[in-house]
Amino acid sequence: MEQRRWLDSSQPQTLQLASLLQYFNAAIALLFVLIGAYPAWFLLLVAEGPAAFGMANDRRWGYYLAVGASVLYLLVSLVAMLSGQGASILTLIFSVALVALLLHPMSRSYQRIWYH
Repeated sequence: MEQRRWLDSSQPQTLQLASLLQYFNAAIALLFVLIGAYPAWFLLLVAEGPAAFGMANDRRWGYYLAVGASVLYLLVSLVAMLSGQGASILTLIFSVALVALLLHPMSRSYQRIWYH
């Protein structure tokens, strides 16, 4: 029987940290949608939770969903900061870090070899 996990400690540090950041981003995005701080399309960012779970369980779809969701999060953060809708420079820094962690050569080579 295959065991499901939330984090995989055998993965490189780049993927472990990316998974943690994605769980955090998904929780924050869901919280902001529930309190009405952002529009409903912001709910798309909640896709980072299943993406992180897929990555922790060595699924290729999880990695691709993670890259797509994190790039979307970066774009939303950039637009929100430039339009003055409450996003801070710290939010932008974390979104850039998340994209960099996922697209790091170590992360890409690990998912290419071990994910199915």
